[in-house]
Amino acid sequence: MLTKRIIPCLDVKNGKVVKGINFKGLRDVGYPPEMAAAYELQGADEITFLDITASLETRQTMLDIVSETAGKLFVPLTVGGGIRSVDDMRDALNAGADKVSVNSAAVKNPDIISECAESFGRQCVVVAIDGKRVDDHWEVFTHGGTKSTGIDAVEWAKRAEDLGAGEILLTSMDTDGVKNGYDIPLTAAVADEVSIPVIASGGCGCKEHIYDVFAQTGASAALAASIFHYNECTVGEVKEYLRDRGIVVR
Repeated sequence: MLTKRIIPCLDVKNGKVVKGINFKGLRDVGYPPEMAAAYELQGADEITFLDITASLETRQTMLDIVSETAGKLFVPLTVGGGIRSVDDMRDALNAGADKVSVNSAAVKNPDIISECAESFGRQCVVVAIDGKRVDDHWEVFTHGGTKSTGIDAVEWAKRAEDLGAGEILLTSMDTDGVKNGYDIPLTAAVADEVSIPVIASGGCGCKEHIYDVFAQTGASAALAASIFHYNECTVGEVKEYLRDRGIVVR
């Protein structure tokens, strides 16, 4: 049985880790390298670093801070934000990333997924999907959640896998930062349709929510921010809680 992963997320703006609600109202909570190192000591399986305004501002990821963050870690580091080409992905990997997340650029040019998978291996390619319920389905949004695409999120996840994605990082815009729990229907719908790992993101407010998403969906990993950033619980405490309830974690 594959073990479930716990992944603290660092949403980065202007070189600082920030947190908001429904992608809005961002406030500073710390410095990426320091926070990443602390989470590794707590038992994090991976760290995700998302430069959340890079696409909106049409610039590359802050590679100097990526490099500094990677230099403090032994666990895998996933980096996203502003990745628009194979060269951008190469730069992020050279800066110390183990995986690279693409979102807006992949929607605009899906071939970037296969090009990056062919160049670096699909295990390095994470396709991030920001989904929001619209009528009777979930729609993909890009550019930090500011632009609607009209694309069905479940269908896009399936296509991303076909093109070479190694993982899906699935964020529910409806639950992001609200801390009432992950979007179980969205996560289950995507995990049921793809064979690659799905990382659940958006809405975690307590360790019980992480148990719920593992117990009720096929998610392979749970990404969380607020509960760790505000010291509501540690990664180690989450893992102990999950083990006590039969969830296999590292």
